[in-house]
Amino acid sequence: MIKENQQSLNRIYVLIDAVMIVLSFVLAYAIRFEIFPPQHALWYPLSHYMEWLIYLVPVYLIIYHLCGLYTPMRAKRLRYEFEIFIRANVIAVLCFPVLLYFFREMDISRSFIFFFFGINIFLGLTFRYFLRNVLYEARLRGFNQKHILFVGYSQATKSYIDRILANPEWGYHVYGILDDERRIGHEYKGIKIIGTTEILPQMLAEHTFDEIAITLQLKNFSMLEGIVATCEKSGVHTQFVPDYGNIIPTTAHTEDLDGLPVVNIRHVPLTNTVNRVIKRITDLFGAVVMLIIFGIPMIIVSIIIKATSPGPLIFKQVRVGLHNKEFQMYKFRSMEVQDPAQEKKAWTKRDDPRVTPIGKFIRKTSIDELPQIFNVLKGDMSLVGPRPERPFFVQKFQEEIPRYNIKHQVRPGITGWAQVNGYRGDTSIRKRIEYDLYYIENWTYLMDIKILIMTLFKGFINKNAY
Repeated sequence: MIKENQQSLNRIYVLIDAVMIVLSFVLAYAIRFEIFPPQHALWYPLSHYMEWLIYLVPVYLIIYHLCGLYTPMRAKRLRYEFEIFIRANVIAVLCFPVLLYFFREMDISRSFIFFFFGINIFLGLTFRYFLRNVLYEARLRGFNQKHILFVGYSQATKSYIDRILANPEWGYHVYGILDDERRIGHEYKGIKIIGTTEILPQMLAEHTFDEIAITLQLKNFSMLEGIVATCEKSGVHTQFVPDYGNIIPTTAHTEDLDGLPVVNIRHVPLTNTVNRVIKRITDLFGAVVMLIIFGIPMIIVSIIIKATSPGPLIFKQVRVGLHNKEFQMYKFRSMEVQDPAQEKKAWTKRDDPRVTPIGKFIRKTSIDELPQIFNVLKGDMSLVGPRPERPFFVQKFQEEIPRYNIKHQVRPGITGWAQVNGYRGDTSIRKRIEYDLYYIENWTYLMDIKILIMTLFKGFINKNAY
């Protein structure tokens, strides 16, 4: 029943996506040629433009399918589905000019293509948001549910059940748990152990399950082959959830190595060459824009610093960056010149007498960080990333905080996920690392844009800067 529902839902998605593409085409034509007609040019009628839908609709739907838009999304966040949809539309709209070139069509308005691209994304995202909410309400009322049976009682079982109970909109109904070590009737949050693994063939024969989740303890992995064979024989969809939470404290990433499944202990998107290149190009462009915007304020601050306090304009401090390499990080000097040996080991305190009058202001407003734009241009830093720390504190924290050095797998940033969430200055190092690791493992181009926007609105004033 669930599988039939999913197939029906996919047909609805395909049909409505096709309608959305046609509707977006018509609306784009109306906006481009009816609302904002060209002043000194003739244009083709709508019927001529509509002929291209014969090629465009199948191309779009195929790309949607290849990008995974028609796979089940019930356990995925809405943001994930939106990102896939936007990515698919970018790929698809780039195919449009290719089609025009292939058929030697030079008279289709390029601005029309732009309007079509924007309208189709807006309508598609609106439809998916609406349908997601309809399904959410339906699953809360018990419709369109998936029935799942757990084989094995472990920490992985508990974690899976926790997530199902916390997200009723996923529409999962847990039938029970099979386990050889706990007594029948033992329960976890209302989910009971209903038998041993020996009755699995009988359960599969008597009941219709949509999924079997194998969540054996590590010590019972010798049973895995037989359980998988039993499930495969029945044809039921089977998941294997390894119980390695205490060994690998992160989100693992599985890839196919010429037919060999490989589990990466940590997934770092920025190890991908394309992602690194995109981020670096963005950094260079952003750094140039920042120099243009903040150039005059930086000159004014430079004059004030030199006029009010003896010493160098720029404060250079050794920090630890990508791959644990040390580099000189630049700041506007906000403190009196001090002994380098003492400076390396000391935090700035509230009402610190070493801070100059202008220094207190530029630290509070983060203006002292602006010279790091040149660190970005040099390649030592990125616009967005974990904040770099001094070698003395790196050595200290890596002994005290598990996984601390993971932050050095990416370039440090002028701003970061931890900073825009309030963890900057004199705040919890552990929470800061927690946010840094989340950023490292979940990086996307859109996440960088989000952090930069959040920095503009709430990231400059630092209440923890002294």
